[in-house]
Amino acid sequence: MSIVNFYKNQEIFITGGSGYIGKALIEKLLRCVPNFGKIFILIRSKKGKTPHERLEELLNSYLFRRAREEHPESFTRIFPIEGDCTELGLGISAENLKKLENVNLIFHVAACVRFDDNFKNSVFMNTRGTHEMVKIAEHMPKLKAFIHVSTTYAHPDQRTVEERLYPPYADWRTTIKLAETYDDETLDVLFRKYGENHPNTYTFTKSLAEQIIREYRTKLPVGIFRPSIVISSIEEPYPGWVDNFNGPIGMLVACGVGIMRTNNGNPDCIPDFIPVDFCVRALLLTAYKIATQPAKEEAEKLIDGVEVFHCSNSKMNAISTGELIEMGKKVILDNPFEKCIWVPQGGITRCDVWHYIRVFFFQILPALFFDFLLSFTKYPPLLMKLQRRIFCTKNSLELFINTEWNFINTRLLALEDLVGDDERPTFGFMHYIDMNKKTFLENGIKGAKQFLLKEPPVASPQAHLRLRIYVVLDYIVKYSILYYMLRYIYRTVIV
Repeated sequence: MSIVNFYKNQEIFITGGSGYIGKALIEKLLRCVPNFGKIFILIRSKKGKTPHERLEELLNSYLFRRAREEHPESFTRIFPIEGDCTELGLGISAENLKKLENVNLIFHVAACVRFDDNFKNSVFMNTRGTHEMVKIAEHMPKLKAFIHVSTTYAHPDQRTVEERLYPPYADWRTTIKLAETYDDETLDVLFRKYGENHPNTYTFTKSLAEQIIREYRTKLPVGIFRPSIVISSIEEPYPGWVDNFNGPIGMLVACGVGIMRTNNGNPDCIPDFIPVDFCVRALLLTAYKIATQPAKEEAEKLIDGVEVFHCSNSKMNAISTGELIEMGKKVILDNPFEKCIWVPQGGITRCDVWHYIRVFFFQILPALFFDFLLSFTKYPPLLMKLQRRIFCTKNSLELFINTEWNFINTRLLALEDLVGDDERPTFGFMHYIDMNKKTFLENGIKGAKQFLLKEPPVASPQAHLRLRIYVVLDYIVKYSILYYMLRYIYRTVIV
């Protein structure tokens, strides 16, 4: 059966549809398999907007322009389901549960991905939310595949991570009970010991959610999909599409506008990045595989009978952190940001002392100076607030960018064999492995300019002129400081 025919008339339920992967998944379904039956999106009210209003706003965004032009009829079969993954029963009403009875495929993408989130909220969203989802799925008699989106970093103490489940770090039922019983402050203190093998609440609660999937393996057709660090797209729906400042793109933007000029870590480390369109294609193939070709235990000794798929680069087209930074600086100099306030410079160093010296002189002092100038205008101080955000983002990503894991992804790569030659342009992903890294970065910067900063993707002549002025000023400031430092040393030491 072809993949397009498999998705024909299927009713699909997606959680996390307003998140990065969720948006890209919905867009891909609307554009490439428009003959689906229905798509239901779990979505909550937020900022005074109803789920219907939020879904309408999402579908009218630029991301879905191509899908709307190619298959406008597919938009009539997508429906919001009001709910919240942090609530019992996901907060879904009896009326809406009735609508979900004929669902064939579930993509449980919803997660709290904030690495600095408190323990209680992470447990409610990532762990208890998964349990509530599988309980609802039990009442779907036509269900063919339940794909739980986890993370390759669910077991950070393992440097080589295989496509299988690992022993639990804690009992998931006990953890949910703790979160339901104690207050935030007590739980955050407890986590330091309770989750000592994990760098944050995100990886810990995602690992617990995998144990829930393990327990329901005999009741539901489940599969676990583990993406690594998901970054901007290679080509779909647009080259360089991105919707948030999280991860390496956010750090490149900070460098590009001149407010981040140093980082500490290992420049030779190779982090594991995966483009979002690669991820979505593999996710659709995972559901196809689980539904049409269930694993045979006698042919493949699956631990616990759950298929796990690592959506990871695994050094197939590797780039080190140092190479990424140097290449990124060159790309940004060729296509500067309109909002650039200083020269995109700096780099990564192994020396923590030198790093913090550079932070103080090249980030903190300029931020204080510019905020002081802003205090005389109608604009509120901004730069120190951004510096605090950069500091938090850097700390949350430090382990993942400066540590090398070996993610075995044999089962994921085998998904490519399920794609026929005629469908390879739509669902194949192996050609992404050979992407040109410089072209990818160029598109990533254009995407960040267009989708995050709301700038033209190609820099204006004024942006190039400002950059040249900043370069001259940068040299003047640096050599002036050097001159006065040498003069001071000469007068105090030599004379």
